[in-house]
Amino acid sequence: MGVTAAALLAPLLAAGPAATADRGGAGAERDALQRAFARAADRYDVPVEVLLGVAYLQSRWDGHEGAPSVSGGYGPLHLTDARTALADAAGPGHHSGPAEDPRGDPARPLSVRHGAPAATETADLPERLRTLPEAARLTGLPARELRERPAANVEGGAALLAAAQRRAGRPLSADPADWYGAVAGYAGAADTASAAAYADDVFGVLTSGAARTTDSGQRVSLPAHPGLRPDKGQLRGSGLRAAERDRRTECPRNVSCEWVPAPYEEYVDDAGETQYGNHDKADRPRAPRVDSIVVHDTEETYERTLGLVQDPEYVSWHYTLRSSDGHVAQHVPTKDVGWHAGNWYVNSGSIGLEHEGFLTAPDAWYTEAMYRASARLVRHLAGKYDIPLDRQHVLGHDNVPGTLPSTIAGMHTDPGPYWDWAHYFTLLGRPFEATGSRDSELLTIRPDYARNRPVYTGCAEAGTPCPAHGSTAVRLHTEPRADAPLVPDEGLHPDGAPSTDGVNDTGARASTGQQYAVAGRRGDWTAIWYLGRKAWFENPKRRPTAVPARGTVVTPAPGRDTVPVYGRAYPEPEAYPEGVPPQELTPLPYELRAGQSYAVGQRERGSYFRAVTFDPAEHQVVRGEVAYYRVQFGHRVAFVKTDDVRVRHVR
Repeated sequence: MGVTAAALLAPLLAAGPAATADRGGAGAERDALQRAFARAADRYDVPVEVLLGVAYLQSRWDGHEGAPSVSGGYGPLHLTDARTALADAAGPGHHSGPAEDPRGDPARPLSVRHGAPAATETADLPERLRTLPEAARLTGLPARELRERPAANVEGGAALLAAAQRRAGRPLSADPADWYGAVAGYAGAADTASAAAYADDVFGVLTSGAARTTDSGQRVSLPAHPGLRPDKGQLRGSGLRAAERDRRTECPRNVSCEWVPAPYEEYVDDAGETQYGNHDKADRPRAPRVDSIVVHDTEETYERTLGLVQDPEYVSWHYTLRSSDGHVAQHVPTKDVGWHAGNWYVNSGSIGLEHEGFLTAPDAWYTEAMYRASARLVRHLAGKYDIPLDRQHVLGHDNVPGTLPSTIAGMHTDPGPYWDWAHYFTLLGRPFEATGSRDSELLTIRPDYARNRPVYTGCAEAGTPCPAHGSTAVRLHTEPRADAPLVPDEGLHPDGAPSTDGVNDTGARASTGQQYAVAGRRGDWTAIWYLGRKAWFENPKRRPTAVPARGTVVTPAPGRDTVPVYGRAYPEPEAYPEGVPPQELTPLPYELRAGQSYAVGQRERGSYFRAVTFDPAEHQVVRGEVAYYRVQFGHRVAFVKTDDVRVRHVR
């Protein structure tokens, strides 16, 4: 949960200056960074295509105003300086908040052990987290300059690539195909599989080309080289260990993946009671189902995250992705149930992916390498389990509903408003496009990520504005004007107060890819049905923040003025066999009212996975006759009973 990250990020945020010496802007030359790549390539005899391709995988050419990434990397080439950026960045971990129950099942409440593993001494950090000092030695440039000035940072990256080429005894060739080995080693992979996966991504960018405007307004482009065939044989003799994939991993072949198991074992807690952790054995998808993927961020460094998931007294998720190169560690078989989403119904039917990063540090960035590896992994899992690639099935942790009114306020808010859902779904092969007619009653939220910069507060200190940054979310108001109050969320604010601009307050936020029914239009403003009321957002025709869609919506059934909304889709009481206590189905503090419509994700029968003992032979799946629709009700999904609503198709 992002609210825990402020203490972690103080040293990270303090390490980066507010602006860089050669940042683009009014009056600045917008091709300065492109020319810096050309100069560095010429100076160190590195093909400019190679230098651009590596930088794209590290940062998409952004400078992040000199702030370090989660793994202590700076600038477009992600030169790492862990001693400066990470030495004091220890934290409690993603699932250690005081209100946290990652399991989300009152039948077996779970209290997470607080505290994190001891911080790793910076002297013991892997070489991949200490590349900037070597770049300083090779270039003769001060470390501070390499951190703060993009042009110098590019020179440092070029020098590292040239040095790697020389160490391998290969000439400084003008042909990009001759640089596969140097590229493979750039992110500091420890084995050939990880190195090859990274290099293949870089050369994939070289093959397809890329162009974009960076976060500092610089225009950078890399022409496509469709006939490029790199010499992959260069990995032989690289000195990296050969990594044979563990048969227990469930990853596509084009993702570097290792097995780092989460423990399934019993232990005695502080009260002397026998407990077990940190996940449940199951036989999915036969029992129970698998129908969604939950995207998290770690709120920790990769190394410490692996330490947490291997603790039997902690919790679990299925995969962790490393920021620097997209390497994946799998911890729990996908047939088993991880404890990660805070809602047992969602946990029992989902696969959890943790991404190295911090919700409240938009410039401790999610790298392109990690986005791409994650997208390939999700495509693989979606194909294996027939999971639809949409925003009601590929969820952020911040889209998972509370189970009861009392748990709503404690639900997590990662990966937050800075995760780029539009880019992610483009990599998934499912870009968010207009599918409906111009006046459709349904729309898909789709702001321009780079230009959409709503003000958030509380990234480093409560009430203090976060750094200006592109965002995936639009803000929702009670009236069609920017100074109107934000729409309230009775679950987060039971006192009736409006939502806030806090980075962890999801009460008035609609996110890219989410679909909502149109409730009205007035000038440049559009209203949607959201948490039982009209919610207005700015949607000018000249620069729309949503596109028309077609699909299915639900409205209250004839004769129903209101319909209850639930945070889980459990069976009716009579469906539970003897010995299995019926689970209470308590409505959330919202209502779907007559005249309102909400986008439908899927129809599902009520079910409950009973797993409260260490022995999986005693686990049971209870299936009911009552069916539900999953709907996009607010920022989070929710469930309504099919008998309470009627379905309508809109175009």
